Amino acid sequence: MSITAEKLAADDRFFEAVLLCANEMLAIYRESPRIASIFAAQQRWLMAHAGFALHYGYPDGITKGLYSGRFVEFVVTNKIASRNTAATFMQEMLAYRFLRPASSQSDRRARLLEPTETAEQHFLKWLLAHLFILDGLDGGKRLERASADLSTIGKIQPLIAKAIIETDAVRDPGRTFNLFNWANSGGLVMDYLMSRLPGFDRSKERMALGPVSLGEIRAQFMISNTHLKRLLSQAAAIGSIGWEEPPRKGDLWLSRGFILEYWNYQAAKFAIIDAAAEAVLGPA
Repeated sequence: MSITAEKLAADDRFFEAVLLCANEMLAIYRESPRIASIFAAQQRWLMAHAGFALHYGYPDGITKGLYSGRFVEFVVTNKIASRNTAATFMQEMLAYRFLRPASSQSDRRARLLEPTETAEQHFLKWLLAHLFILDGLDGGKRLERASADLSTIGKIQPLIAKAIIETDAVRDPGRTFNLFNWANSGGLVMDYLMSRLPGFDRSKERMALGPVSLGEIRAQFMISNTHLKRLLSQAAAIGSIGWEEPPRKGDLWLSRGFILEYWNYQAAKFAIIDAAAEAVLGPA
């Protein structure tokens, strides 16, 4: 039986997995900053999953195939983005060479597209990192099985995408999480802040990270000074982050509520990935 989000959210051991996941996502970003930064906001991340799922075969009984019209309608129907935003995203992916015309054009009514090797490798790293972390929790063999037959990735991903799109705990984890994750590069900044946590005591209102350099964050994640300061100021205004000494001096702290939003999001996401992996690979 797959692990439930409720079980993960209640398991203090999962916090170590949360920190490991944050660091793994940062490592993937550092390896491929251009493609990772494109998907470092919630809306683009959801659209990327939608595109992969349509290509591999979204589990709705419809023949698999990714083309612009179908993608745009899917994104709009599932309230991920507007029609114009979805169409622009497709054009950007083609321009960045993360999408290309499909090598086997079986549908003459539409221009079929497919992910390039660069895009597929990026998703593969993302998925295998999550399977590795799940295996660390229960001693399972998900990573080994998926790595032995990479064709299973195309079966697992549509199940993940469908569940993510249909799960409020992933799409709307909370006010502060949404603030970061809907901003350009905001998800990376949030991962970075969480990766700095020395631990998590649920009884404390705040957890100190120590001194945090805004210059280092800007340099790592290609985010402007104005954008970063606005993002952190908005989070501070709702009491989710703060500094021991004003203005922005001393140790940076994160609120318990913000950390729990991140924790619960990760629990919901990992439960989805585990269920999809079990459906394709069998019990862990």
